[in-house]
Formats: sequence, C-alpha cells, structure tokens
Amino acid sequence: MGAQLTENDKRSCYAAELTAKDVGRYVCLMGWVQKRRDLGGLIFCDLRDRSGIVQLAFDEKTPSEVFDAAFTLRSEYSIMAKGKVRPRGEGAVNKNLATGEIEVAVDELKIFSTSETPPFEIVENSDVKPELRLKHRYLDLRRPDLTRNILNRSRIVKIARDFYDENGFVDIETPCLIKPTPEGARDYLVPSRVHPGKFYALPQSPQLYKQLLMLSGFDRYFQIARCFRDEDLRADRQPEFTQIDLEMSYVTENDVMEINEKFLVRLFHEFKGIDLPTPFIRMTWREAMERFGSDKPDLRFGFELCDLSDLLTHTEFKVFAGAIAAGGSVRAINVKGAADKFSRKEIDSLTNFVKSYKAKGLAWLKNNGGEVSSSYAKFLSDDENAAIQARLGVEPGDVVFIVADKNKVVFDSLGALRCEVAKRLGLINPNEYKLLWVTEFPLLEYDEEDGRFYAMHHPFTMPMEEDLEYIESDPGRIRAKAYDIVINGTEAGGGSVRIHDAEIQSKMFDLLGMTHEEAMEKFGFLLEAFKYGVPPHAGMAFGLDRLVMLILGLDDIRDVIAFPKVQNASEPMSRCPSLPDPKALAELGIAVVAETEDDNI
Repeated sequence: MGAQLTENDKRSCYAAELTAKDVGRYVCLMGWVQKRRDLGGLIFCDLRDRSGIVQLAFDEKTPSEVFDAAFTLRSEYSIMAKGKVRPRGEGAVNKNLATGEIEVAVDELKIFSTSETPPFEIVENSDVKPELRLKHRYLDLRRPDLTRNILNRSRIVKIARDFYDENGFVDIETPCLIKPTPEGARDYLVPSRVHPGKFYALPQSPQLYKQLLMLSGFDRYFQIARCFRDEDLRADRQPEFTQIDLEMSYVTENDVMEINEKFLVRLFHEFKGIDLPTPFIRMTWREAMERFGSDKPDLRFGFELCDLSDLLTHTEFKVFAGAIAAGGSVRAINVKGAADKFSRKEIDSLTNFVKSYKAKGLAWLKNNGGEVSSSYAKFLSDDENAAIQARLGVEPGDVVFIVADKNKVVFDSLGALRCEVAKRLGLINPNEYKLLWVTEFPLLEYDEEDGRFYAMHHPFTMPMEEDLEYIESDPGRIRAKAYDIVINGTEAGGGSVRIHDAEIQSKMFDLLGMTHEEAMEKFGFLLEAFKYGVPPHAGMAFGLDRLVMLILGLDDIRDVIAFPKVQNASEPMSRCPSLPDPKALAELGIAVVAETEDDNI
C-alpha cells in the first residue's frame, strides 16, 4: 500500500526551480522517478515534475530506512522527497541539465504509488509511434517536450486574456447547445430528450451570439471559445478546437486589424522575444493568388508566379493553347540558380507532386551554364521561347517550372510547388516569421455540382460597398470585407465586417438560394433582432491551437492539445466515440440503423 500525503507534506518548489543559490535550503519535492542509479553505497535518483528534473542523492548519511526505500525505486514511481540542497561532488556537474550544479540529499522519502514498466520511455522527443503515445496519452504528456507545449499554451492564453482585458474587451461565454446551422461544415448534433425528435448543434463558432452581443451593447466581446466541426481531419485540424474569439462595434476592418496586430506584436515580444515590424503587409486575395498561387502565401522565400498566357495566345502547342482557350492560364515559377539541384529524377518527383493537385503535368526548362534543355521548347516557336525566358528573366543556372490548366489547378499546384521546392532546397528558415493580412476575399464561391453559390466565409459577411451593384447581375464578382491573418504560409485566424443592414442580409440569403420562409426558419431570431438598431460591427477569431503550433514551431496540432483526436475523429485512449447505453437511446427515441467499426477505434 502506498504512502499517504499528510498536512505536513507541502511541495516547497518545483524541481527545475532549484539552482546553486538554493544550496543549504531544505526542500520538499514531488513527482515521478525518471531513473535510478545504484552505485552500491550510493544511490542517485532523477525526480521529474512538470518543470524538469533534479537529482536526488542517498548515501551513508541517509537514514537507513530511507536508503532501503530508495533501493526499491523504479521508473515512474510517484514519490515525495525531502532534503537539503547541496552542490554536486567534484567532476559530477551535469552541464546539460538546468539543475546540473546541485542535488538534494534526501532524508525523508515517501512512495505514493508504484508503476508498471511503461509502454515507452518517458523522454524528450520520443520516436515512439504516435498511435502508442496517444493510447497512453497520460504518459505521453509526462514527456518534457509535451509538458512544455501544454505549459506554453497556457502562457499564450494568459497573454491573450491580459491583452484583450486591458483593451476593454469583456469576457462573455456563449452557449454550447445551439440551433443547427445550414452553412459551412457539418454540425455535431445533440439530441434533445425533453423535445423528442429535435436536436441541438455544438457550435462551429460563436458567430451569431457574438453578433447579438453587439446588438446588446457589449461593444467589445472576447472569449476563449470551444468550437466543433464535423469535417475531414488534417495535421492542423481537429473536430473540436479552441478559438480566441472577439467582436467589436462601431469599427471598420482597419480597426480590427490594428488591434489584433498589437496583440500579435505583444505575443511575439513576450513569448518569443521577437519584435514584429508594423504595420503588417496587406495583400488582396487576388494579388496573393496571382503572385503566390495561394490565399495564405509563405513570404519567407520568393518563387513568385508569372503569367505567360498573353505570350502564348496563338501558340500551336495544344497543351498551352488548350488551357488558355478553356479560360485557364499558363503560369510559371523561376527557381534562380538551382538548375543543378534538380535532376530528371527530381523533376519527375515534382511532376507527381503537382499531379496530386490535379495538374496534368509539369513543363520545365533548365539553363545549365547557358546550355538550355526543356520539356516543351521544341513545341514552341523561337519567338515564343525567347519571350518566355525574357518574361521570367531566365539566366544561366535557373530552372523553370510551368503548369497549364484551369486557374484553380494552376494556382493550387504552383502555389504548393513553390513551397515544396523551397523546402527541398532548404530555404525555409524556421526561426523567421512573416505575417500578413490577406483581404478582399470573394464573397461567394459557385458549386457547379449543386448549381448554387455558397458563402466563402459565412452568410453574415458584408460585401464591399462598391460591389453591391453586382448582387443581381454578377454575384461571383462581389468581394467581401473579409480578412485573414497569415503566418509563414498558414492561416492563423480570420474575420470580417458583418452585415448590419436587414435588407442586405436578406439579399445575401437570396443569393444562397434560401426562400424567405427558409431564412426565417433558420435565422429568424437574427432578422428579428435587426429591427432594433444594429450597430456596425466586425470581428475575427484566431485558431488558438494552430497559433500555438506556429509559435512553437511544430508541425502537428495534436502536440499542443492535451487530449487530441486522430485522423478518424476518434480518441485511442478512451476509445470514443462508442455506443451509448440502449436505455439512453430509447429515452431519446433514437435507433442505431447501421453497424459501427467500434472494434477498430
């Protein structure tokens, strides 16, 4: 039976807080055994807590019962150790350890609980398979790097709370059981027992409630908001996630961007010691797509896209001509000085890479010291080849990559290719941060399969005033008063000016194919509120998990979430989702009509 904690057992400090200045101090530490070393008449034990590691020492001066207990210690035993801090012996200083100059000479030891041999070693940057780590996440979180991630996340949240509080924002919680929404990603639905056959939804965001708070007079709202989206997962997405959510009344988009620039400047200064230059770069969506093939461009390197379409309008080369005739384009990137870095095998690899973005192929040109080789030059006239090289500024040592297709395919493939090339060439500095605002997104996007428009952000985004004239004639042309903050090629947050005019909001619903009756059924409470003096308002939200991931320089969002889900939206540790009790289903009037693959979760 393990020892019990008494009122006299109070942790005096965390392990890694101890330094040479604490020599002679009597301390009480609690944590886990990292490892034990038995040298006969001398036993050393590394105690680990959330702060780090300190060495415990047991020798001839240690009480015999304490020494005997130390002999039984094994990895991951939960213990308490009391003793005096002393310098390490001659030649025993560990320069790789923050507490490497000192140790604790233990005179009292309690073993609260023993431990089986863990399924993996609790060490920094473990190379254990993620599946095993996530199955035993409570052990995984003991690893120093994971522990630091979670502690750093907490620090970032505090900085956010302090900043927005100091700038007049009121922290208000919004409901987690809400009306299902028809737009955006799929909702997670929650059946109502009290109202049989009816469902709540878990919020994809607090969007409507924070807009209603603006109507209520809380002109600066803030929330660390839990959100839920039933969508396919990627490395930077989870079905449940957290937003730094905010809304402001009587502001323009510039006001929103400026206050949030100040937040990011403060965050990077306090957390990273980096002073970001302001104002941040601003770039319209159109410019971002034309220059970088992406609405979240990474500006840490060049390789901007170059449009060659006008040079090839009359070309006889069917690959290029066909793309232009179909309303697409021919665009290229010039990778300066890298011709010798890309063999035919490497180019074939890049060809397969762009095909994953639905490109039909990848045309290329290499200038090796003035000797030009190309996959397409023989199909073009001398004038066309010369014009292409002149437009791209091709010099000896350069390699050119070209994609011809529909604009979406061209942008997607070349936008991804420039990042892939930079990665392969080692041009991306992980310690450099480039931030920008992308603005003036399209308000709508047309789905050919459904034959209708969808809101690119959400149905409550205000169109640009100068584009309102296109509502009837050319809706696809309308730009939105929307903006995203991009950090090193990743969207870290976004927002918009909201519609505050009932007439414009109704027209927006019309554009989305809703009848008046449908709009009233789904959003009648909002339209009713619009009758009572709506202030102009705007807001945004940062993806907290993604922001933490970016600031910590990590690639997987799961490394900053205590208990994340895996690719199929399950949790290996608790094995959720699972089948509920049949009685609970009966109370809800729900029957399971399809078998699940529960055994595989």
